[in-house]
Amino acid sequence: MQRLKALLPQTRTSLRTLYSQHRAFSAQPNYAVHDDGDSQEQILVEGRVKSRAAILNRPSSLNSLNSSMVARLKRLYDSWEENSDIGFVLMKGSGRAFCSGSDVLRLYHTLNEGNADEAEQFFKTLYSFVYLQGTYLKPHVAILDGITMGCGSGISLPGMFRVVTDKTFFSHPEAQIGFHPDAGASYILSRLPGYLVNQKMIPRNLFIYTGEYLALTGDKLNGVEMMACGLATHYSLNARLAMLEERLGKLITDEPSVVEASLAQYGDIVYPDKSSVLHRIDTIDRCFSHDTVEEIIEALEKEAVESCDNWCSTALRRIREASPLSLKVILRSIREGRFETLDKCLVREYRISLHGISKNVSSDFFEGVRARMVDKDFAPKWDPPSLKEISEDMVDYYFSPLESELMLPTALREPYM
Repeated sequence: MQRLKALLPQTRTSLRTLYSQHRAFSAQPNYAVHDDGDSQEQILVEGRVKSRAAILNRPSSLNSLNSSMVARLKRLYDSWEENSDIGFVLMKGSGRAFCSGSDVLRLYHTLNEGNADEAEQFFKTLYSFVYLQGTYLKPHVAILDGITMGCGSGISLPGMFRVVTDKTFFSHPEAQIGFHPDAGASYILSRLPGYLVNQKMIPRNLFIYTGEYLALTGDKLNGVEMMACGLATHYSLNARLAMLEERLGKLITDEPSVVEASLAQYGDIVYPDKSSVLHRIDTIDRCFSHDTVEEIIEALEKEAVESCDNWCSTALRRIREASPLSLKVILRSIREGRFETLDKCLVREYRISLHGISKNVSSDFFEGVRARMVDKDFAPKWDPPSLKEISEDMVDYYFSPLESELMLPTALREPYM
């Protein structure tokens, strides 16, 4: 413990409305092999009359993001924002996914080869692009058709319009590989309906602690549920996407209202079915509103006994499969995100990410990737192995300042989220 305390530096210490009125990994994801390839082939560009489309094009790896892809996205979006001939921008994915998140297998190999600087640059560029999305001066349409996980949400949900379909599902199961929801996730998840502002509850329908539930369990939402939570602005059947894109491609405008009207033309009004987790909001509130992971688990155990509900047992199993240290870090990160701006959340997540891959306190990220994606024995040996063995100092370390912090152009760009 003295070694850990020596690592801690001196402590230095916030959506237009939520998503303009209207946030990478799965339990068994299919990540890319150790190959960056050609970024121009992996990020395709389509030119339209008054718009541009960026297409994530690594379908064999579910469009997981590598360093060259996020760098190309950043360059493209910077240039498109400056181009007065471009009215709005669209992003979509090829194949059966929008984006499965970061290419964590590539990251794992990069770090094991001793290339920590490359990993650091990846996070820096990725989070800078997320901030660009959250402050973009032009309308942005993200078509989230298919798998959308981890930082796949970070590169899309901060934008103005988010279209989901009957093929969409969304999740943040980073805890199961010893990591944390990043790329703005602590901002997005903490602002799901029913969040706290200055210790006062701001009613947002009935949803209160949905973000904590999703982050700690890694459970999935479908497109209809994303609409209900405010994660998406429009719902369209997959079969209508070709018509929707054709309509958008013909627009000659930079007016958000015109883009919105075109999206609405092919949209559907939908409601979660009876099996949706969103009908368990009262239970989620009772169990996930507690201050610690231990108290959340205790509440779920009590609920499982009293209700004999398999949902509680499933939630408990998912939590117990996750890295105990990640669970503690994640809960604190989301709770802090409630009171922070997007840029502050990204700076904090950058600290957590770099500390998490440093092995200074724990190797859980490496062990989680090994167990799920390399050896595939699905039996990670977490360190520490239990919640009771995690000290406050361990968790504090993940939030401690870095020698070289993430620098975002906050003086030049004002978030509209």
